[in-house]
Amino acid sequence: MELFGIGLTLLVLFVSFGFMVGVLFGFFGMGGSFLVTPALLVMGYPARVAVGSGMAFVFGTAVIATMKHHDLGQVDYKLGGLMVVGTTVGIEVGRISVFYLEDLGLASGVIGVTYVFLLGAIGLFVTYNALKGDDDDGGGGHHDADAEIDPDEIPDIARKIQSYHVPPMVEIKGGLTVSLWMILGVAFVTGLLSGFLGVGGGFIRMPAMFYLIGVPVPVAVGTDLFEIVISGGVGSYLYGMEGGVDLSIVAPLLAGSALGARIGSAATSIVDEGDIKIYFGLMLLGGSVAVAFRQAGDYLGIDVLSTVSFALIMLSALLVSGAVIYSTITTMREESATSPATAD
Repeated sequence: MELFGIGLTLLVLFVSFGFMVGVLFGFFGMGGSFLVTPALLVMGYPARVAVGSGMAFVFGTAVIATMKHHDLGQVDYKLGGLMVVGTTVGIEVGRISVFYLEDLGLASGVIGVTYVFLLGAIGLFVTYNALKGDDDDGGGGHHDADAEIDPDEIPDIARKIQSYHVPPMVEIKGGLTVSLWMILGVAFVTGLLSGFLGVGGGFIRMPAMFYLIGVPVPVAVGTDLFEIVISGGVGSYLYGMEGGVDLSIVAPLLAGSALGARIGSAATSIVDEGDIKIYFGLMLLGGSVAVAFRQAGDYLGIDVLSTVSFALIMLSALLVSGAVIYSTITTMREESATSPATAD
């Protein structure tokens, strides 16, 4: 009976966590295994299972969210398809690295430390630029996915990169022209992270597409999700062949994310673009702090810090997903209240 109670508790926990992560995944184009993998590590699952199961969850959730973004016209299939090439190679290199470090007994520690630094650095960068609110940071507001992009809304770094015409050049959604080598470079690095950390790679790929390539945030989110469908599928298969995917973890997570992913995807066309970037940065910072607590607990041998880490991961997912839903409802109410006046 006690075992049944523990099993039911885990089931409810995974389903609820899956819903929150699904909202984040659909809204940001990431947030799945970025939160799931550290949580599974904190719960004591082996690194191979935590990474493999996190990637399988990413794959399933990405399929659901991509379908919604497709309906909104926020997926650039040409860009996503090109990135698959570099990502696939990167995933294999990252996967081999995980198994090598696992044989040395270093996988969990190295993965955790890498999480802390990457999440913290990218979170600070995105949050700072979003709060600064400069005109050259992409502004805010909503974008028509099929409209030509205003050059003034492209970040300075992206404009600089686009000024280097290293053939072959590729035209992507919104009339942008970017070197194929830049696209492949971003794809390889994020694929490497995807295979090594068990993430979809979105927490670096989504901001990279905006800040380095100049893709509008909603389109970057949708395209990132489409690419994750491919990379997550490849990664899940490879880890599954090595016994790294636990379906008793993945199934309840997906059950919760099925609804959450569609809610988050729909919200990208409603919530202000500046708010998307702020929420994104804060979520990364929250994850960085949570994983740092876990690493400190392992190093110092203080078990309570691991518990605090897990609580922070759950709190981060709850607060940011709650903020996304609240902003969506608030924006819809404001638009509903002003529409009659506009009609008159």
